[in-house]
Amino acid sequence: MPKLPAAPPSLPVLDLNWQKLMPLMSRANAALGRYDGLLRSLPNAAVLLSPITTNEAVLSSRIEGTQATLEEVLQQDGGVEPAPERQADMEEVRNYRNALFAAEEALEHRPLSLSIIKEIHQSLMQGVRGQDKTPGQFRVDQNWIGRPGCAMDEARFVPPNPMVLPQALEAWAAYISSTDDDPVLQIAVVHAQFEILHPFKDGNGRIGRMLIPLLLFQRGLLSRPMFYLSEYLESHREEYYDRLLLVTEQGDWQGWVEFFTEGVISQADTNLAKAQKMLALYNKLKPQFIEATRSQFAVPALDAFFRKPIINSTDFAKRAGIANRFTSNAILKTLTDLDLIQVFRAGAGRNPHIYMVSDLLNIAEGRDIF
Repeated sequence: MPKLPAAPPSLPVLDLNWQKLMPLMSRANAALGRYDGLLRSLPNAAVLLSPITTNEAVLSSRIEGTQATLEEVLQQDGGVEPAPERQADMEEVRNYRNALFAAEEALEHRPLSLSIIKEIHQSLMQGVRGQDKTPGQFRVDQNWIGRPGCAMDEARFVPPNPMVLPQALEAWAAYISSTDDDPVLQIAVVHAQFEILHPFKDGNGRIGRMLIPLLLFQRGLLSRPMFYLSEYLESHREEYYDRLLLVTEQGDWQGWVEFFTEGVISQADTNLAKAQKMLALYNKLKPQFIEATRSQFAVPALDAFFRKPIINSTDFAKRAGIANRFTSNAILKTLTDLDLIQVFRAGAGRNPHIYMVSDLLNIAEGRDIF
């Protein structure tokens, strides 16, 4: 029997068991509040939590089939040439980060809209797999989701017909701009509906996950859009897909919202723990860098390593604002001799030395160092 395109669910979602959801929503809002309390206390969240942002780009891309690891991406940031078979994956991760930063900047000036989402998609798909699938434009053809090369009749899911897509997207955008629902409920519905509509030819999953921190920021639950759910979704990938499918097959919004909200609670606690460890490490290293270098560049040097936990000596000098190469090299040698930083790879010929802060890498990858 031929598979028919799914019908876009109506918004807002009305048939929910609030007796079960209210305690969950309360826990989710409280967990996000604790996390945002730490965000607000950080002197420079963008610097301190940069590795977490990179990890989000890695994990969200991995859900879509890339194999790049966080350490590989950070190594490339530091100047290590990736293996040829990883090059395309690295480009996708880099694009994800760039698109996320562009979206954050856009939200400083205007609310989330269909036009912003198309801009994000254009950035996400630039020069990578899917670049030939009309980046920045909503689809006008039928698409479907399944194993590579499968026919529509064999698909796991067939999104709505492109003829109904414009109206469905307008309704979805109108729901985004409303503030009637609890923010966590709204974001759960927004993410699921976006994945159901699948409005682009490619990149829908990554855009849909990117919407989560952006809407948390827009609804005022976060002071910065720095909350990332892909770690939870990647570790619960099968249930993630199954719950989304049950929305269209059985109208099971209740199961999806419960799953999503549990994920927010879990990830908020995980993000808080990572951020606390990063802050503790920063506060531990700051006086040590100052004492070791006795230099005006001590704190900029530390910030450079938090921006790039694996960094080459040339980039380090630039990011730390050190114009004199001898001063920069002397600082790096002092920090290395005291084991505050480690040599990742010795330089050779024109290739500069590459350094790292191994404790920071451990935290970013979820390995407890304390």
